[in-house]
Amino acid sequence: APDIPVIDQAYSKLSNSITVEWRAVPGATNYMLTAQDGDSFVETVVKNSPGTVTGLKPATLYRITVRSINSGGKSQPSPFRKVKTVLAAPILSVHSPKCDSIAVSWKAVHMAAGISVSLMRSDGLGRVLKQNTTNTSLIFTNLDPGTLYTIKAYAWNANGMPGDDFTYNQRTSPNAPVDVKVAFNSGALRAVVSWMPTEGALTYSVTVSSGLLKLRCNTSSASCMVPSLQCSSEYDVSVTAHNDAGSSEPTDAVSLKTIPCAPVNISIEEDEPGHLLVSWSSISLGHYYVVFVKSDDGLEEHCNTSLTQCHFQSECGFTYFISVFAYNKAGQSPLGDVLNYTTAPCCPGDFRAVFVSSDTVRVTWAPVRGADLYETRAAGGSGVLLCRDTATACSLSALQCSTRYNITVYSFSEARGSSASCAPHCVATAPCSPEIINISKEGLSVISVQWQPNNEEAMYVVTARGEAGLRHCTSTRNSCSLMDLPCGSAFSVSAIARSPAGQSLPSYSIPLETAPCCPNDLILTQVTQSVTNVSWSVGRGAQTYVTTLESPKGQAKCHTLQTYCVLGCIICGTNYTVSLRAISETGLTSSCTYQGYSSSACCPSGVKLYRLSNNGIRVFWRASDETINYNADLHGSKGNFSCTPSSGLSHCDITKIPCGDVYTVLVAPVTNKGPKLTFCPKKIYS
Repeated sequence: APDIPVIDQAYSKLSNSITVEWRAVPGATNYMLTAQDGDSFVETVVKNSPGTVTGLKPATLYRITVRSINSGGKSQPSPFRKVKTVLAAPILSVHSPKCDSIAVSWKAVHMAAGISVSLMRSDGLGRVLKQNTTNTSLIFTNLDPGTLYTIKAYAWNANGMPGDDFTYNQRTSPNAPVDVKVAFNSGALRAVVSWMPTEGALTYSVTVSSGLLKLRCNTSSASCMVPSLQCSSEYDVSVTAHNDAGSSEPTDAVSLKTIPCAPVNISIEEDEPGHLLVSWSSISLGHYYVVFVKSDDGLEEHCNTSLTQCHFQSECGFTYFISVFAYNKAGQSPLGDVLNYTTAPCCPGDFRAVFVSSDTVRVTWAPVRGADLYETRAAGGSGVLLCRDTATACSLSALQCSTRYNITVYSFSEARGSSASCAPHCVATAPCSPEIINISKEGLSVISVQWQPNNEEAMYVVTARGEAGLRHCTSTRNSCSLMDLPCGSAFSVSAIARSPAGQSLPSYSIPLETAPCCPNDLILTQVTQSVTNVSWSVGRGAQTYVTTLESPKGQAKCHTLQTYCVLGCIICGTNYTVSLRAISETGLTSSCTYQGYSSSACCPSGVKLYRLSNNGIRVFWRASDETINYNADLHGSKGNFSCTPSSGLSHCDITKIPCGDVYTVLVAPVTNKGPKLTFCPKKIYS
């Protein structure tokens, strides 16, 4: 083993170690240092001198020995030295209570007689401040705000031996920022707060307070945005600078008044037609108000007021969109409720009423703004008629005739109801249909028509309609006469009433038949002495005819469907009155009178023939009346011959008759006109 080392010196510079110096021992490769405190010890192996034993307790007396070591083993311990470790460094607690001060405190150090604390700027500028104290705290004042300082402290014992030192870097808290400005964004309800940066500040906090409400914004820059501000609020804005040492005093509060809140309790009423009253509740911090009223056609108007109501002109049938804004120096309030108000629709115009029938009127009008439905009300007569439709037309039926109706067209909207002040339009219905109560004959071709008058101030028109054409008569009373009605005609008679309001329906038709016409021509032809043929032209409207020949000696009559008949029992040489009755299918009769008729004179009797010579003949007869003249005619194949006696004679001679022939001899009365009579008895002469 190597020789025992000899300690030159042993000392403690740190509270947890002792440094030992010794002379080198030849052949030694390592050395073992031992520090013993009572029963405990700490060993450390080092290569050479000096060596340090660590892990010791501060302010403790240790016995220090050294042993040399080589491959052969360890030497005996050297004579010991007693060395006491220095005092432990005070553990500082440092903070900056103000921007110009640093407070330092510590716990008492074992065996310390006092503490020495020094302070200087970390950048080396300025002087070093040093204080010795037996207390456990002290404060450095009049420092620069926001500046980093280095603090060094150590304890010393009763012998003035310093212990370990403790170094701490501490920054003073920053000064309060200056030149604080607040820029308010009214649209976003936020504020941007800015200030001049302050020395040593790492971060800043902005406090925006209003009553119990506090909003904060932290930033490392020189401005900060505070969102979510409330409208109609007044805030105190302050800025505090921060660093690792603490916070500055807050700046003096800067007042911030936000924009007013949107007005509430907005009400709209139409105090009278054409006038809108908009009112609202007063808003805190609202200096004045602007009301915007925009109609659905795009036009807009506004009203500025410091009151809480505004008046606007309005038009019917429009929808108005109304918004109210409050204003102050901060700006305009947010958009609140946008209310809409629809005025009652306009009264329909361009009213037209056209009768499509006597009891139905079609009412049309021009469409109006805002109308969803139209109601047509007709008041008059015995009640009220209603018609509702979305169309701009309505047909009112079952109207009473000859009645004045007040027709009003109302427009309705779902939002506002009806236009209540629309003016009525007077419409009069056409007159009522008259009722014909009697038709009577006043004279030849004149018919009187009577009806029941059931209208006021109406003109009545009676019309007879038939194949013979139209006949009219008019009257404002209850009757009129149809003139110049042709005979033998059938008519349908009806009446209508006319007034300025229109024309009634025709009355029920009454059939009218005029008496048949008398035949224009009547011809009597005597066929035999007692038979006469009577013929006549057709009488219009006649179905049967009754022909009568009448004289004091008797009458001859026939009733026939034809336009002729044969009358027998005619007395020769007699004057007859001739009459004819034309009878219609319904029994109407026309009595027709014609020129009198005289039957031919009676044929002679007792006709005898006497030969006068070979070529002559005398004809004798017996006259029925001495006043009658006769004529004798001789007819044969070789010629015709005649003779007329002198007045008063009843015979005449025919001479120069060719012989050898058969002749027919006829003696007949002489007629004043017309053909000779051929129906008298004939004689054959050979």
